Amino acid sequence: MKNSTATSGTSISALVKEGKALGSIWRQVNSLKQTIKENGFDTRLGKLLQELKAQSTVDSGQIPTHVLRTHGIQQIDRRRRSEALWFVENEKECREFIANGNFKGSSLTALQAAMRKAAKADDADNSEAEPSNVGQSDATEQSKADAPKQRYSKTAIVNAVIAQAELNEVDLEEIINDLIEVLADRQKAAA
Repeated sequence: MKNSTATSGTSISALVKEGKALGSIWRQVNSLKQTIKENGFDTRLGKLLQELKAQSTVDSGQIPTHVLRTHGIQQIDRRRRSEALWFVENEKECREFIANGNFKGSSLTALQAAMRKAAKADDADNSEAEPSNVGQSDATEQSKADAPKQRYSKTAIVNAVIAQAELNEVDLEEIINDLIEVLADRQKAAA
């Protein structure tokens, strides 16, 4: 059977080879500087995932498990895969953030948290500069209420919870136990 080519012209066999190479080295300990180099682990993994995601026939944009297995990257922790994909999708901003000396950490998780924190601080600075709307009509409030709510993937929610737990130094097991209690309470209320 002839190898079909991906939308970018990369053959499936080349993608499988890259995935297997990444799968075999993912457990090696590397510094963030090394993993985000052009040929570093996280950059390579993110680019592979980006290509597989683009080829995915699943509407949600998720990469099916059998594809991960075929490419030899199913054993790489899903959070690490998610962070690598996030890095590649936001590579320019990440590299600028690091180059500006705004980050001295050692992981993509810490980089995400630092960038969120900086963005939140920028948003707070910008909101202070907004003009007062005292005496203005309620049209803007109404349009905000009518606007569709933004939806997040499970992976994005999990990554956000993990990042916030690390940022606020809260034990993840405590959060999980709290979530289980809330779920149990909701189930009791529904019964």
